[in-house]
Amino acid sequence: MKLSYYLLACLCPIILLSSCKKSNDDIAPDTKSGFTIEFENQVSGSPLTLNTVTYKNANGDDFKINVFKYYISNIKLSKADGSTYAIPESYFLIDASKSELTNISLKDVPTGDYTKIEYTIGVDYARNFAGAQTGALDPVNGMFWTWNSGYIFVKLEGTSPQSKATGNALTFHIGGVVDPNNTIRTFATEINAANPLRIRTDKKPNMHFIVNAAALFTGKTNISFGTLNFTMGGANSVLVADNYANGMFRLDHIHN
Repeated sequence: MKLSYYLLACLCPIILLSSCKKSNDDIAPDTKSGFTIEFENQVSGSPLTLNTVTYKNANGDDFKINVFKYYISNIKLSKADGSTYAIPESYFLIDASKSELTNISLKDVPTGDYTKIEYTIGVDYARNFAGAQTGALDPVNGMFWTWNSGYIFVKLEGTSPQSKATGNALTFHIGGVVDPNNTIRTFATEINAANPLRIRTDKKPNMHFIVNAAALFTGKTNISFGTLNFTMGGANSVLVADNYANGMFRLDHIHN
């Protein structure tokens, strides 16, 4: 009898600990929380360092990057059961020159386990024709064509000795939403079901994406800076957008 009491006394803390651990991961109904996304800018696996470091594109051309900015918008999350949640008013400008603009925070997201994320690279059609706006879409950010009433989705500026432009400049301002020169692209990636994005009221997970600036210059078409070193919309911007649509972003890991 004493042995039974002893065993019971030993088992009770274990049972209580197990119960606590389970309850901490329970998803309370009708609750919301948030998470963050970090965008780590690189060039073909090397850290992106503006103005000083020389990189090489897939064509073998040397280049430096002085400006690298891009829009992320219309973020949508999906669960394994196929249900989705579109985060309202999710427009963010990522700027490699400002560390505070390489991380974004999402709020009021329904709790749950999400196994897919997708977002627009750029700004959707409606907002392009809504005129100059505020916040991330404010023209003061240098990502709005006043002459064209639309947004620059991805901006990369730099230099290359192979460029025939004045000062060996590289100017890639990718934008446009009207066919045949529509450059709106959507990125989507599955999340490992063994480690989904776990939104809980007691924790805010972090998603870490690797962003490859060199993806603008390779993919469907390897770009030679001697041939293409300037674009502000039009067919050449479509060519660049088709390159980075699938090669610019990669989900590296999630801290839940």
